[in-house]
Amino acid sequence: MQPDNFTTTFFGIGIQNGKTPENLGVLWRTAQNLGASFIFTIGKRYANQACDTHNAVKSLPYYHYKDFDDFFEHLPKGVRIVGVEKTKNAVNLETFSHPKRCVYLLGAEDNGLTIEAMERCHFLVQFDSEFSLNVAVAGSIVLYDRSRNKPMQ
Repeated sequence: MQPDNFTTTFFGIGIQNGKTPENLGVLWRTAQNLGASFIFTIGKRYANQACDTHNAVKSLPYYHYKDFDDFFEHLPKGVRIVGVEKTKNAVNLETFSHPKRCVYLLGAEDNGLTIEAMERCHFLVQFDSEFSLNVAVAGSIVLYDRSRNKPMQ
């Protein structure tokens, strides 16, 4: 019997136009530890990361997309994009019900998500902090929140 692919649960996480390879390596390590199904980058491409001490890139599928349109065109069917951005349109992570099938999209450390990306995300989430956080830290918080026993949508 084949599984119903629209009821199975999986998620991926990635960075759009990431600035530093260290942040990407740390995020990949967290993704592996917290159950991500895959990791990805949009724009800049990084290979081996010294801070990816668990070698997540060899343990999880890694995808690279040349730009946001390439990423959007190749999303798995039924997946929702959850953008992580401190903006007035974002809902609080603390009350957010994570989709069963989604990708978490983080922006560059210095510029955040592009306007195009924010407009095309199905959800935007943020969490209480006075200032923006390091991208790997922000992604780790989102993945930890997903791992908690919260209802999913």
